Amino acid sequence: MTFNSKFWLKFSLINLLLVALLGLLMRYKIGFEFPYFNQKSLQHSHSHFAFAGWISHTLMVLMITYLSKKSNLTINFKKYNFILIANLVCAYGMLLAFIIQGYGAFSITFSTVSLFVSYAFGYTFIKHLKSLPAGDLTKKWFTAAIFFNIISSLGTFALAYMMITQNIHQEEYLASIYYYLHFQYNGWFFFSCMGLVYGFLNLTKAENPFFDIAFKLFFFSCLPAYFLSTLWADLPVWLYVLTVLAALTQAIAWYNLLIIIVKTKRDYLTNFPYFLRYILLFVALAVSIKVLLQLGSTIPSVSKLAFGFRPIVIAYLHLVLLAIISLFLLFYIYANHLIHSSPKIKLGVIIFSVGVLLNEIILAVQGIASFSYTLIPYANELLFGAAVVLVSGISLTAFYSIKKVK
Repeated sequence: MTFNSKFWLKFSLINLLLVALLGLLMRYKIGFEFPYFNQKSLQHSHSHFAFAGWISHTLMVLMITYLSKKSNLTINFKKYNFILIANLVCAYGMLLAFIIQGYGAFSITFSTVSLFVSYAFGYTFIKHLKSLPAGDLTKKWFTAAIFFNIISSLGTFALAYMMITQNIHQEEYLASIYYYLHFQYNGWFFFSCMGLVYGFLNLTKAENPFFDIAFKLFFFSCLPAYFLSTLWADLPVWLYVLTVLAALTQAIAWYNLLIIIVKTKRDYLTNFPYFLRYILLFVALAVSIKVLLQLGSTIPSVSKLAFGFRPIVIAYLHLVLLAIISLFLLFYIYANHLIHSSPKIKLGVIIFSVGVLLNEIILAVQGIASFSYTLIPYANELLFGAAVVLVSGISLTAFYSIKKVK
């Protein structure tokens, strides 16, 4: 039985469009009058659906696709189909439940069940991962990704407990949120994408020993790097030093890895269409900015400023979610011809990436200006405009991609 990746990727693109539409609605509510829907409930729906319906769903599909092509086993993909169906049911359930009731019985139930679905995927995938050829470095990245996905759920359980018992302490609440976000963004999302990168570029230890060393550096630094998100708390000196070392390690690992990849794979990458090379360059630049921001946040005064202003936090989260993860997933889908691109699809992806860039620039300017308590004129309207560009781009991409798959 073969795995029909095109079928499942149609859902990915539809779900990304829904995420963008929710973002557009939230931006409209901020910039203009729109009394319907609770903004906080929309935010919860937007974030939970983005994680489960767009990113996690797409990562699982792409990882299964990679396994189907590289494994020497005959795999029954019915299990994966059931897991993907269950994940989508939970994702759509959260999408609606959070809008209707915020944190309530249904939304918490769907969230909880989605965690157990991710456990089922992790268990099944790791079991099949053993069948990949010896020396395939993707196994390490994918295994680590699943490990971080599982431990990130501890933050969700802590949040759910606080919500149910109504026993909420601000510092514990924030620590739980950042714990979940860190091990999703910098664990599950990042390590899965790196596994896909290693498979896509066929990076091996024999080609360069640093390809294996980079994994170890990122893995062991990911755990203490969580405390980059809690620098507002009074950390012991030894833990602060460990956190600084983690940020420094990730910066060194990333820049060394990037230089080696550019040197060894330049000719291979130049064979891809210009729009894909542009997207990949954009993603690499975004990751480079991310690791520098992490390193800069270890300066106490900078950290207090960053965490004290919402636009800075939102800009950073969107830098990872949109500029790095989302654009990389789109790159991977079209670079591997999982869905064949066309001129209109190319245009849609480029428009979407322009929307991502505009969103980041406006948020960054707004965040920097907030340090001096300066208001940027029409900032909310500009962010709404960037959201329109994002929706336009992914609408074009999704429509013509799905039309092409039929």
